[in-house]
Amino acid sequence: MSDFTAKKVVVVGAARQGLALSRFLVRRGAQVFLTDARPPAELDEAASLAEKLGIVVAFGSHPLELLDGANLVCLSGGVSPTIPLVQEAQRRSIPLSNDSQIFLEECPAQVIGITGSAGKTTTTSLVGLMARKHFEMKNLPNRAWVGGNIGTPLIDEVDEMREDDLAVVELSSFQLELMTRSPQVAAILNITPNHLDRHASMAAYTAAKANILRFQHAGDVAVLNRDDAGAWALADQAKTDILSFGLRQPPAHQSGTYIEGDWIWLQIGRERLKMLPTEWIQLRGSHNLMNVVAACAIAAGATLALPAIQTAVEEFQGVPHRLEFVRHFNGADWYNDSIATAPERTIAAIQAFNQPIILLLGGRDKNLPWEKLADLVRRKVSRVVLFGEAADLIAEAIGPRRPGQFLKSVQKCETLHEAVKIAASQAGEGDVVLLSPGGTSFDAFKDFEERGEAFKNWVNAL
Repeated sequence: MSDFTAKKVVVVGAARQGLALSRFLVRRGAQVFLTDARPPAELDEAASLAEKLGIVVAFGSHPLELLDGANLVCLSGGVSPTIPLVQEAQRRSIPLSNDSQIFLEECPAQVIGITGSAGKTTTTSLVGLMARKHFEMKNLPNRAWVGGNIGTPLIDEVDEMREDDLAVVELSSFQLELMTRSPQVAAILNITPNHLDRHASMAAYTAAKANILRFQHAGDVAVLNRDDAGAWALADQAKTDILSFGLRQPPAHQSGTYIEGDWIWLQIGRERLKMLPTEWIQLRGSHNLMNVVAACAIAAGATLALPAIQTAVEEFQGVPHRLEFVRHFNGADWYNDSIATAPERTIAAIQAFNQPIILLLGGRDKNLPWEKLADLVRRKVSRVVLFGEAADLIAEAIGPRRPGQFLKSVQKCETLHEAVKIAASQAGEGDVVLLSPGGTSFDAFKDFEERGEAFKNWVNAL
């Protein structure tokens, strides 16, 4: 839909994405109806915006009457397409969309889109910094916009964007499952089990991720992880040139970034270019090394200047709640990795350390397998403190202590605050205390950021 004037648009979900899209639609002359299943007492910001902009609201439920005369239904990322309102909209042949789809339709600038099961935010933030450095070094007035599934939904800022700007957008599987547009530079970092409480199967989850490639055109660029089976399996779906990334040099006929010696290299055809030494990378862990190699490939695909790429990598200190150092206390280093809402992410965090680890695991399960993490925990983690809804499930996966295993103890408690206190009583000289829960925060917190902030506050109060 290119003209929203006097169109009735139902926006489902009154959180960050839904509110941003509602503001945009009102600016474009639409009649906006905003609905959220949460009770009105939890939606003060949405109610205030609705009153200010003349938006009709339905809070506490999703009445089907909202669909009468509707021209479009837009879903926020947290809203499942299986809810009755959306199912009825599809039965009535009312088109579905979301803020990211409309952003891609409206954005005049080149768009870099980044998705994956892990590493999206770190990679998106680093590529955004590379883009900003590119414009600064060339003394250009253009602007790099960074957002999407992180920070500001860019639909809020699309009217300010110009043709020579660059938008760097993080896209989740929730956003992608409805989309029929793809960014000009589309990156898939990895595909591992995640969000299976929302997607019916790994096949459905993978299909949603694949939408970032599916609608590209000639002249666009697809960036894929050669070392990740899930991402690389989508290579045959790419409709344009592939610029891959991985640890080893790609075959002679492929273009991509890789590591050789202590350097990140770029191969384009028969040409090889030294990009930067790995010692410039400020981030911990092999997964972050891969994030930087990915960012270099994405930046190359967007033709960003090499000095800008190098400077950004040297300066980039990471993103909060992602292996974030909190404090040195009683001889132990405390780290906040609250972003780890899937077992695969916790595995990556554990592998970033060589010291004895006291691991805080728990939260809410996403119907994901725990066995691989449990095996690593038994071999590499010193002590485990379990908390939240998934504590019993994780304890069952870890099992009883076995002869010869590295793991010394598993202790359960109700809350993360209790887990911090237990970890503090266990930690000693040379230990790492790591919050990398493996589960979501929704059993006790609004989101992983609120959980991470609470953890940092409790640790700093010790």
